[in-house]
Amino acid sequence: MPKVRPDGTILCQGSTAQTVQTEMKKWTWIGLAALLVCLSAAAFFGYRKWDAQNGSTRAGTLAMMPPDASAVLFVDFSELHQAPFFAQLYAWAPKPQVDEDYAQFVKDSGFDYERDLDRVAIAVEKRGQDSALFAILDGKFDRQRISAYARKNGSAAKTSVREVFSVPVSGAAKKISFAFLQNDRIALTNDSDLDTFLSTKKRPEDAAEWRMRFERLGGSPLFAVIRQDAAVGAALAAQAPGGLRSPQLSTLLDQLQWITIARKPENDRLRVIADGECTAEATARQLVDVINGVAILAEGGLNDPQTRQQLDPAMRQAYLELVKSSDVSKIDRGDTKSVRLVFEITSGFLDAARKSPPIKPDFSPRKPHPGKTLPPRKGRT
Repeated sequence: MPKVRPDGTILCQGSTAQTVQTEMKKWTWIGLAALLVCLSAAAFFGYRKWDAQNGSTRAGTLAMMPPDASAVLFVDFSELHQAPFFAQLYAWAPKPQVDEDYAQFVKDSGFDYERDLDRVAIAVEKRGQDSALFAILDGKFDRQRISAYARKNGSAAKTSVREVFSVPVSGAAKKISFAFLQNDRIALTNDSDLDTFLSTKKRPEDAAEWRMRFERLGGSPLFAVIRQDAAVGAALAAQAPGGLRSPQLSTLLDQLQWITIARKPENDRLRVIADGECTAEATARQLVDVINGVAILAEGGLNDPQTRQQLDPAMRQAYLELVKSSDVSKIDRGDTKSVRLVFEITSGFLDAARKSPPIKPDFSPRKPHPGKTLPPRKGRT
């Protein structure tokens, strides 16, 4: 029998004491487990709430893009700033001299895009030979100071809905018009009529086409969506090195209806995913073959003795790793066929580019050595 002290404390002996200790330990562990479950649930639902809010902000920004745009670029700076690769990219990139006009703007308005800009979506509308830009900026803005700066250096006009500011662009005759939609959101354009972009009614089918592609790119903090107008092929042909210029590739690219390019940082590397959409199965198959052929030419050119002499060894190895990391596949989406190109840019590539002299590699095809052929690249359908 347990003994009881005068103060009421129970003294346990033998197996009874062990039983009490065991029970106490059991309930202690149960309590800790319950606390852990509660904390995990709180963290999970907190993350879900944050993710939903962040996704909602992103979707709201993209939903304001005009349906007649030929291209949309989206950048989430708040997410990119947390990626190790972009910290390395920022350190690698040459630092431009501080422009005096911009320095004065930062001083007067309190806004510095490197520090205060969270997200931006930019739409490009082609109008004949000219282009109009429309952008939505999300960030930390001092509305009072920015408005005062615009009134001092430009003009302001009030409508029934909002106040629209116009300020001249440094070194140009054109002006930029902008308006606060919220304290943390600005609409901006180089067009003379900002309200045209903000009040344009979107046809449901046009909005759905853009939204579907935006949703596919939901995991990327940096992407571009291009609605084809038979210009991409010509632009690529003009920029490609001599040995990689392919009229066939340019023609096939001009048959694509949509092109999406997404960049997603993954630790010390940047994963680039480019998708081209078309309606013809034959076009998709030919495009896979041609891109694989271009990669084979590039790899052969990098292994050429003359290229080995011209290129820094580290830079040549970085180019080889980039080419070898590429993968081409074909995706059947029912009404459309997509050709996907994936490759990776590593921090090693940035290091090699920083240390190497700026020599443009020559990928021109050489006369093959007798008895040697380049191995075929694998593709997926």
